[in-house]
Amino acid sequence: MAVLANIPFGFGSVLRQAQARRLPDWAADIDVTSWSQFLLKYVIAHPAVTCVIPGSTKVEHLEQNQLAGRGRLPDEALRTKMEQVWDAG
Repeated sequence: MAVLANIPFGFGSVLRQAQARRLPDWAADIDVTSWSQFLLKYVIAHPAVTCVIPGSTKVEHLEQNQLAGRGRLPDEALRTKMEQVWDAG
């Protein structure tokens, strides 16, 4: 069985929520420099997810999506920390 995460940013609604927030300093530990990378790395690293289709309407979005797939990915403990940051928002 496969789990496909299609349009995990909700057509931009999730990223609009993130704009008012400050990216945590420790995000750099997993090679993250933007909220889109932060959120996409969370989804990519989730063990239940087989494939992610973030969707892109601009080249800049595509580039950010590609960067999320590079570098270090969060482990379970860090994914929990990511959830706490988002929930505290």
